[in-house]
Amino acid sequence: MTRILAYRFSAFGDIAMTVPVFREILEQNPNLEIIIVTRKNFEPLFSELPQVIFKGVNLEDYKGIIGIRRLSKELLKEFTFDYIADLHDVIRSKILNNFFANRNFKIFKIHKGKEEKEILTDIWNLNKKQLKSTFERYADVFREMGFSITLSNKYRTKSNEKFGIGFAPFAQHKGKMLPLEKSFEIARILAQNHKIYLFGGGLQEKRILQNWETEIPNTKNIAGTFTLKEELEIIAKLKVMISMDSANMHLASLVGTRCISFWGSTHPFAGFLGYGQSCEDVVQVKDLSCRPCSTFGDKECFRGDYACLHEFNIQQVIDKI
Repeated sequence: MTRILAYRFSAFGDIAMTVPVFREILEQNPNLEIIIVTRKNFEPLFSELPQVIFKGVNLEDYKGIIGIRRLSKELLKEFTFDYIADLHDVIRSKILNNFFANRNFKIFKIHKGKEEKEILTDIWNLNKKQLKSTFERYADVFREMGFSITLSNKYRTKSNEKFGIGFAPFAQHKGKMLPLEKSFEIARILAQNHKIYLFGGGLQEKRILQNWETEIPNTKNIAGTFTLKEELEIIAKLKVMISMDSANMHLASLVGTRCISFWGSTHPFAGFLGYGQSCEDVVQVKDLSCRPCSTFGDKECFRGDYACLHEFNIQQVIDKI
C-alpha cells in the first residue's frame, strides 16, 4: 500500500474540488491511500472516501515557522507516507515542504498556472481562452508521482429523490456576487412555482435569508440551521442548485446535483467550473470585453460600475429553470 500525504488548507471551494479527484485517483489505483491535512470543519467532504485518512488541524495552533515545524513533526510521528502532495503552494505549505525536504521526502506541487491566469484576466487581452481546469491541475500532481489517472469530468447522482430548488446568493468576494435585489427577485419569482431552499453562512447572511423567508412564501432558510454533512444531504436531493461562482457550486457537484452558476468578474475559462457541471448552465454577461478581470473576484472593478453583475437579466435564470 502506497501512502501520499497531501495538504490544502483553504479555501472551502478549493478543498471541495479535491474530492472528486481523490475519488477517481483512488478507484483507479486501489493500492493507494491519501492522508489529507486541512481544516477540521472540512471533514464531512471526505467521509465517503474509504481510502482517505482525514487529518483536521486548527491553523491557529500552528502559527509561524515554529508552529509549522511542530506540525511537520506531529505528522511524521502520527503517519507513515511515501510521497508528499502540496495542493496549495502558498507560504505556509512552502515552509512545510522545506521541513519534509530536509527529511529527504520528494515533494510534488500543484502548478497553478499563475502567468496564464494573469494573461486571461488582463482587461486588454481580447483573446480569451479556456485554461486547464483546477481538477486536472490537482490530478497532474499525482501523475508526476507516476500514478495513472483519467478524470471522467462527470458528477455522480447520490439521490433519486429530487425536490425543490436550492439558492445560494452569496460569495466571498464582491466581484462574484449578484446584487442582492436581483437575487431576491429571482427567489421571489421561482418560489411562485417551486419550493426554494436558501443557503448561506455566517450571522449576516443568516439574517438576510431569514428576512427573505419571511417576505417570500414557499422559501426555507437553511443557513446556520444544519451541519455541513446535513447540508450536503439536502443538496443531494435538490432538483437544481443556483449558486454564484462559489463553494456551493462545488458542493452540488460532490453530491450529483445540477447547478446553474453566475459568473461576474470571474469566468469558467480560469478552470473553476464545478466538476461535471455544464457550460450550458453558466449564466454570464457575455458582451463585456473586460471579463474576466479577476481569477477569484477579489479585484476592484476598473470601470467602477460592476456591469458584469448589474447588467444581468434575471430572465436568463428563469428560462434555464
